Amino acid sequence: MNHPALAEKFTKNVNRTTWHDETLWFVRQKRDRAIYPIPEFQELRQLASQIKDHTLSNLDNYLLAFEENARKNGVKVHWAADGEEHNRIVLDIIKNAPNVQGKSGPIKMVKSKSMLTEECHLNPFLQKNGVEVVDTDLGERIVQFRNEPPSHIVMPAIHLKKEDVGETFHEHLGTPKGEKDPQALTEAARQHLRQKFIEADVALTGVNFAIAETGSVVVCTNEGNADLGVNLAKVHIACMGMEKLIPKVEHLSVFVRLLARSATGQPVTTYTSHFTKPPEGKEMHIVIVDNGRTQQLGRSDFRNSLKCIRCGACMNTCPVYRRSGGHSYDFTVPGPIGAILSPNIDLHKYSSLPFASTLCGSCSDVCPVKIDIHVQLYKWRQVVGKENELPAVKKWGMKGLAKMLAMPKVYDLGGKLARGALRVLPHGMTHAKSMNPWAKARELPDAPKQSFKEWYSKNKKS
Repeated sequence: MNHPALAEKFTKNVNRTTWHDETLWFVRQKRDRAIYPIPEFQELRQLASQIKDHTLSNLDNYLLAFEENARKNGVKVHWAADGEEHNRIVLDIIKNAPNVQGKSGPIKMVKSKSMLTEECHLNPFLQKNGVEVVDTDLGERIVQFRNEPPSHIVMPAIHLKKEDVGETFHEHLGTPKGEKDPQALTEAARQHLRQKFIEADVALTGVNFAIAETGSVVVCTNEGNADLGVNLAKVHIACMGMEKLIPKVEHLSVFVRLLARSATGQPVTTYTSHFTKPPEGKEMHIVIVDNGRTQQLGRSDFRNSLKCIRCGACMNTCPVYRRSGGHSYDFTVPGPIGAILSPNIDLHKYSSLPFASTLCGSCSDVCPVKIDIHVQLYKWRQVVGKENELPAVKKWGMKGLAKMLAMPKVYDLGGKLARGALRVLPHGMTHAKSMNPWAKARELPDAPKQSFKEWYSKNKKS
């Protein structure tokens, strides 16, 4: 299903749609309040953008430097060309870990939030191969129980209300039926997950930033689940897209001042953890993944999308995302930035996403690394048209309109006929949603008696 069809499905529940819209706008307002006390915020955005520009322009060198320094720290570095190779590497690491050799029961892994592993569909792959995977981020655990993908990259269960969570926990954790107190539900999740941490053989984390200078990875969380998993398990696997690199430790402070403020309106995440080397008797692995990123890097119009630090600010401000929900994008990263990344992966499947935008530019205005998101969405629309991926109705409709606009007399005649039809045809026909999709959410105004061109011709001064 394409975005319009999935969005229509989401918006059928008007109350939920309105609540979703208001909740995300509340987070956007928190972001605004968090940046006002920082007079140099715009300079920080510019600096972050320049650091990312420099890194992407020298990505090959920084990747090699990162690998060399990580290996010096005793970390095992792996490279994956795509999602399938990434999944095979992770499975091999798990099955060859010393602490699981000869184990009779299932191999257990705790996992903190990682959009890359969602992108690679790691969970179902590991589960099919005998690994018990437990997402330990609260929102991720909720959607994992419900067998749903996350609908937001920072707040994965934002599409659910506390009543939905209560029903889910009643089914899976045995909480009292009808329980909807957030504190009680959170405590139930905490007690449930604590045992999972203790039993885990392997811990997997995502990576927010990777520092070429030190070979370290940095993970930002608000729940501390990544730290608990890594420190209790014998094996730590960190999975990162190759665009996560920054050159030096000194650059990190620029990004951590931007990330949490842009994402949730916090000054900083509760935990900003550096992982540099494995403790004695333990293993640390880093899996560096391409999966279409070098292809995007080679697209001059779209390479800036690789600057993204996955804060979700563009989703929180986007009027389309807020009203249509994350699942309507049918892609790991939804919203405006996802609508740029997805056509790079599969133009045919995701050809509708660049059109899921008003091009208002609000996404670009709030982006902490100054990605020109709305410009790239417009450019993707041109690519979709050139690659013949437009729906047939839109394709031929636009061609017909182009011809009409090129012939002023035909255009004038069409306008007269349309105005006349709107005045004489019954409301049921002009507002029939099957015939006029525009009327699904709008009322047509009364047709004017003349066009502006006609009025101007009559009233212009000689």
